[in-house]
Amino acid sequence: MSKHFHAVVWIDHLEAKIFNFSKDDAEKMVINPDHPTRHIHHKANTVGSGHAGPNAAYLHEVAHALEGSGAILITGPAGAKSELMQHLTTHDPKVAKCVSAVETVDHPSDGQLLALARKYFHAADKATPQM
Repeated sequence: MSKHFHAVVWIDHLEAKIFNFSKDDAEKMVINPDHPTRHIHHKANTVGSGHAGPNAAYLHEVAHALEGSGAILITGPAGAKSELMQHLTTHDPKVAKCVSAVETVDHPSDGQLLALARKYFHAADKATPQM
């Protein structure tokens, strides 16, 4: 996949959609975890929170796909976006420095996600040199 300056990722525990894009072009990559997290319900009188921990292999694969991007917008409907940001901060600080924002977004279409990202980065495009 050729790299553009901007990237947007929409992530949940079942898939990550990554778009590397410019004003007129976009390339899409979809990453699915090998063992997706299923909903776990906490039962009374049991040990543990009832929540599965982050899938490190999945988050690492997403982080690897974001390498080389100059500005990244992370989106998603729930906790996976925060888990990705925490993973980047801990394991891929170079990529973490390129994250412009983490935003809650439900389940947009690909076109809606790209429109949101282009709008978000529109002002930054004028002020940021793109390499």
